[in-house]
Amino acid sequence: MLEISPWQVAQVVLMSRELDRAEGELRGFIERLNEDEQASLVAVMWVGREAFAADELAEAIRTAKTENTVPTADYLLGSPHLSDHLESGMEELGMSLSDAEDELVRRG
Repeated sequence: MLEISPWQVAQVVLMSRELDRAEGELRGFIERLNEDEQASLVAVMWVGREAFAADELAEAIRTAKTENTVPTADYLLGSPHLSDHLESGMEELGMSLSDAEDELVRRG
């Protein structure tokens, strides 16, 4: 089961699109997530880049927890196309980020 909310994933997606202006903010947001949320975020990215299938989510989360060798923020910020992979991963898991992204943009 995913241990991170669509709103949190949408927040990371939006900040990663503005990485040149929001890297510190994005890094802080990721670092404030608990271990389960961070592992879920990494797993969503892996599903989005097709390293795991949607039905392998639990395995992806376990792998993210056991193979965590660098800080999660460093790993994610070093991943090309992070926002695209997160959006694709959430879609593969049957969750859309559209509403959460729209709400975050309106709050802006």
